[in-house]
Amino acid sequence: MNIGAKEKLTLRDIKSGTSAKVVKLQGGGATKRRIMDMGITKGVTINVRKVAPLGDPIELTVRGCELSIRKSEAELIEVEAI
Repeated sequence: MNIGAKEKLTLRDIKSGTSAKVVKLQGGGATKRRIMDMGITKGVTINVRKVAPLGDPIELTVRGCELSIRKSEAELIEVEAI
């Protein structure tokens, strides 16, 4: 791995109780549209409130709203830790 290379993080990698900033939405079609309709767009800050014991679902706070998403959807959301 290059010293200057950044490892890609997805929302699934973020631990409970921490925040991250959305860098990019992967995928397409209905799933990407659904994620965007929930207010998860590039540049928005997401707080991971809780992760279920088996990792599914993940509870988030986005723009003052509480949401739950599947870990398969969380894998499509590329983030950077803040």
